[in-house]
Amino acid sequence: MTLAIDFGTSNTAVAILDRGTVRRLPVETGSDTLPTAVFFPAGGGAMRIGDAAHRALTDGQDGRYMRALKSVLGTSLLGESRLIAGRRRTLADVITAFLIELRQRAEAATGQPQTRVLSGRPVRFHADPARDAQAEADLRDCYHAAGFDHIRFMPEPEAAALACHGMGATGRTGLIVDIGGGTSDFSVYRTEGGGVRILGSHGIRLGGTDFDGAVSLTHAMPLLGHGTQLRREMGPGLLPVPNAIYADLAAWAHIPFVYTPENRRLAVQMARLAVEPERLERLVTVLTDELGHDLAFAVERGKIAANRGEDTRIGMGFVQPRLAAPISQASLDRALQDHRADLEQAVAETLARAGVAAGDIGDIVLVGGSSLMNLVTNLAARMMPGACLHRSEAFTAVVDGLALATAAE
Repeated sequence: MTLAIDFGTSNTAVAILDRGTVRRLPVETGSDTLPTAVFFPAGGGAMRIGDAAHRALTDGQDGRYMRALKSVLGTSLLGESRLIAGRRRTLADVITAFLIELRQRAEAATGQPQTRVLSGRPVRFHADPARDAQAEADLRDCYHAAGFDHIRFMPEPEAAALACHGMGATGRTGLIVDIGGGTSDFSVYRTEGGGVRILGSHGIRLGGTDFDGAVSLTHAMPLLGHGTQLRREMGPGLLPVPNAIYADLAAWAHIPFVYTPENRRLAVQMARLAVEPERLERLVTVLTDELGHDLAFAVERGKIAANRGEDTRIGMGFVQPRLAAPISQASLDRALQDHRADLEQAVAETLARAGVAAGDIGDIVLVGGSSLMNLVTNLAARMMPGACLHRSEAFTAVVDGLALATAAE
């Protein structure tokens, strides 16, 4: 038996092929997916994953919460040793621990040892081929350290095409649009002979966490002083507030490592010199009380509400009572304008690689949680106006296709 694992930036799912039928394993109580998140209690004890990790954070327990682990594959951050909950660990150790827990839950669900895995992977972890190859090697090493001895990879949009090809009639050409937490992947396929043939694939390092970051920097971070000015300690004139701390607070993968003594001292110094000191004092509060993840979740909720067409607010009362940042569909569109151009270019590149024109696409299948964003659906409809738009099982299409692909093992 081979496990199919969709190890995602935001969510993870596991499935098997059981007598020709896909069976998703309950790796989270009452759910086919679990958040790709971990929590290490400050006083020691077992690492928590998924919803349990999220509950520990929202309940205010002391410890280290981490999300978007997949985004560090192929980077130098993966091997850096850090003090996490009283013990030095690398992020490779953290990913391995997550995969061990996942394997053990799969073994409990199937009643069998599990050492074989077919894992999804983005079309490209990174644009640079060497870093892309390193990222796959890194993930392979983590799977191996987690107890798997037979490890294969399959591009995620190609797996989704296997699961979703029934959405179009035989002989039609379709496009998988898979927008996940960390990457955007595309595959052009043709349905034939009861299956699918992949004509071309492409991917970019852009996903829902990047959307969150853009919304955070344009809506929430200005209330913490981003974009404001500092007085010089000596002499006339003003200086812009440095961007680095805000960029880290806006990036899920970097939040756990922003609470350094150096950053806290810098924030206090900037508050003293700020033209608008109240805003910088809020930044001091966020760093002192380690509120980065609370802020990120608030931004994510605001993004989702604005995407539904609501004029709403990003609640930041945990920083200062009644503090909030207005957000609307129009302001969301402005924040994501540059990303829209990147997605459009990626779709055009995918069609070129497949050797098909936009008018040849008969079906567009949306996969991944971030494919639910209006900028994605609007872009697809604008570029391929004659295509039928299909919403797949957004969070499980990839793992379903991976499970179907294990039939060849």
